[in-house]
Amino acid sequence: MKEAKGKKGVGAVAKRDVKEKVTKVQDKDIKKRKGPVKEPKGRKAKSAKKAKDPNAPKRPATAFFIFLNEFREVFKKENPNVKGVAAVGKAGGEKWKSMSEAEKQPYVLKAVQKRSEYEKTLSAYNKKQDDDEEDEEEEGLVWVGEEERGAGLEF
Repeated sequence: MKEAKGKKGVGAVAKRDVKEKVTKVQDKDIKKRKGPVKEPKGRKAKSAKKAKDPNAPKRPATAFFIFLNEFREVFKKENPNVKGVAAVGKAGGEKWKSMSEAEKQPYVLKAVQKRSEYEKTLSAYNKKQDDDEEDEEEEGLVWVGEEERGAGLEF
């Protein structure tokens, strides 16, 4: 730090420190900013997500969620006073962890069946989407005959 001319000592340095500790708002007001204002480093801009088609088939439930739907009904009958969703989910998760593979098997089979149905409907949906895109592309193309293109016109 530079010291003021003619005045040596602690007092001159202290005044300089006060002057340098100008907040951004004050600095903006008195126009003493020495360089361009840098934007604070933060998160990068989110990339645009692909729009979800509302007509697309929904993904199937997993074995755990099939179990949880059945467990929820039983749990509500046994515990009518418990209203929280978290309590039901927590109890269902604990029950699922304590179950053996043999006990989980019916839910796994239902999940596999739903998954195969989903894959069939998804492939049919994708095929329909591809056909629709091809139709749109064909509609966009316009064939122009030689007469319409201006063949034979001389400038």
